[in-house]
Amino acid sequence: MDRNQIIGFILIFATLLIWTMTSSPSKEELQQRQRMKDSIAQISVQDTFEEITTTVYVDTIGDSTGTVVLNEEIVSLENDLIKVDISTKGGRIVGSTLKQYQRSDLEHRDELVVLNADPKNRFEFVFPIGNQNIGTSSIFFAPEKSGNKLTLRGVMPSGKPIVQTYELIGDYTIDYKVSHGETLSDAPQLIWNETLPKLEKSDVYEQRYSTVYFKEADDNSADYCSCTGDDVEELTGKPLDWFSHSNQFFNTSLMAKNFKFGDARFETVMTDLKQNKSLKSIKSKVTLPQDQKSYDMTYYIGPNEFTNLKAFDNGLEQIIPFGSSIFGTINRYVVRPAFDFLSGFINSKGVVIIVLIFVIKMLLYPLLYKMLHSQAKMAALKPELEVIKSKHKDDLQKQQMESMKVYQEFGVSPLSGCMPMLLQMPIWIALYRFFPASITFRREPFLWAEDLSSYDSIMNLGFEIPFFGSHLSLFTLLWAISTVIYTYYSTKNVDMSANPAMKYVQYFMPLMFLGFFNSYASGLTAYMFFSNLINIIQIIVTKNFILDNDKIRKELEIKKLKPKKKGGFQSRLENALKQQQELSAQKAKKK
Repeated sequence: MDRNQIIGFILIFATLLIWTMTSSPSKEELQQRQRMKDSIAQISVQDTFEEITTTVYVDTIGDSTGTVVLNEEIVSLENDLIKVDISTKGGRIVGSTLKQYQRSDLEHRDELVVLNADPKNRFEFVFPIGNQNIGTSSIFFAPEKSGNKLTLRGVMPSGKPIVQTYELIGDYTIDYKVSHGETLSDAPQLIWNETLPKLEKSDVYEQRYSTVYFKEADDNSADYCSCTGDDVEELTGKPLDWFSHSNQFFNTSLMAKNFKFGDARFETVMTDLKQNKSLKSIKSKVTLPQDQKSYDMTYYIGPNEFTNLKAFDNGLEQIIPFGSSIFGTINRYVVRPAFDFLSGFINSKGVVIIVLIFVIKMLLYPLLYKMLHSQAKMAALKPELEVIKSKHKDDLQKQQMESMKVYQEFGVSPLSGCMPMLLQMPIWIALYRFFPASITFRREPFLWAEDLSSYDSIMNLGFEIPFFGSHLSLFTLLWAISTVIYTYYSTKNVDMSANPAMKYVQYFMPLMFLGFFNSYASGLTAYMFFSNLINIIQIIVTKNFILDNDKIRKELEIKKLKPKKKGGFQSRLENALKQQQELSAQKAKKK
């Protein structure tokens, strides 16, 4: 890019920034929008998600002594890791307390994580019987508990039984079975609507990493509703193995065992985080086989631990948003095992990050050396390039063409210094997804950061800055400063006289990304900061103690004497420069 193009990009960015600041709705407008949204929600309170009307039925159950009136009762199953509360009204889970995990949100920090507990939640089976739809949410069940197994017995309108069985079989896993004695006129449906609670410090990122996941039986990959906006996914004729309501670090998943879930509809509805205590609403509806009398399923209610989810051998681990394609593969099978291995020897996750950085930098050092060696060769050609600039100081295209001839004459490729850094990009992109998705770093402190899975705040500003937030992250600030220093050392001897504006743009970029990373996981910004420190040390040591500039100049003189063969890319680049020069000359003549 030439100077005018760069200035143009800067002006575009500034225009977008000013437009966003001036066109953002006021606080009063946002409140008005929320009131309208709440009004619509009240109108739709009966549940616009599905059109089934269920019949309210049965608050009594018969036994050998006659009819007994039942009241709602909460029965609990628990082990050392989880306590599951089940209501006898509807026979659904009304709370799951994870005993080894605490909330990180500022308002309820250090309270235990509780899932499935919002009173607006709905979980019921709807059975088409004749011309009626009978829902289990209004049926009272008689409980019978034995150890960690709970059997709930209810009665359908016809007098036929319906039985739900929960058995906590270990860790966070529950065997769940529903059986009935009815003859159905259509396929029954399972309706599960849930409001996801805020559990983390950065609710913006928690909302962004929370959604409903599902996996088709014949597909190796899981799918999901959008994480960043309202979304609906409808599946017809595609049997499902499982579906999962997932927060950033915790999930409740339901897996079919002796059948497949049928036609399905999944919906996510975003909330206004500033005016709502929940993240988003998830609404799931799936059909069950009509000809079956019993449906065996497995619940998983717990943390998004990769090994726990992988053990089900059905792709459930894909609900952890490590990314897709090559980046997800790097996170799942390279970065994650490396962190787990090092964590077996080192207690501090922050120290693990630094050790991993050191290992990666040592492995990638040959690429850095190649980049610095290429820069040193270009710096050694500075006298020749200065002559060209002086000779063609008014013709930039001629300068570029003559410079390319010098590079070719001495066997130097101006792009060889860029390629090694581009090869590192997959690792950077993978880590960008890894830190906010991995529960490994949740509530893990390091230096001044309280939680490596969320932002580190050393100062609350008391007001919000667009694209920046209302706090100051020290790791992000240190990364920006170290990036400027790293840029200075890595380009100290790079000739930018052909495009002087780039000398200043390269320092502007870290400041532009300062707002982007200010609210990001401190594990990533800590990684980037310490990565820059090691880069700076490697550059200083390499330039001052390893590279020999006199020796490099002698090597270039030897290459100059050898016969040259033009590379395909270099020939195309030279031809492009020639064509550009000819076009410029023609335009000048017309003027």
